Amino acid sequence: MFSRISLAVGAIAGGFVVLLVTQAVNALWIIPGAREEGRKLERAELEAATTKAIGELANEADQARVNRRLCIERGRVYLNSSGKCVERPAQPGG
Repeated sequence: MFSRISLAVGAIAGGFVVLLVTQAVNALWIIPGAREEGRKLERAELEAATTKAIGELANEADQARVNRRLCIERGRVYLNSSGKCVERPAQPGG
């Protein structure tokens, strides 16, 4: 029926197909998900370190200056009256 050569070629081809499918799954689902999870963890760590550093500043004026700078760097608007960082309102016509 089948010779040993055709069985070996079929096994190699089947292994190659499995390898390709595995690589496709990794490239499309597993690796991007892991990267996003890593980014979230890194952002959380940096945010915690920033908050801790701001809390260690000497006075409220220094804390307000750092908070204002962070707010502006993130593309938001810092309200001096309340000390809050809010989303920038939409610009008319743009």
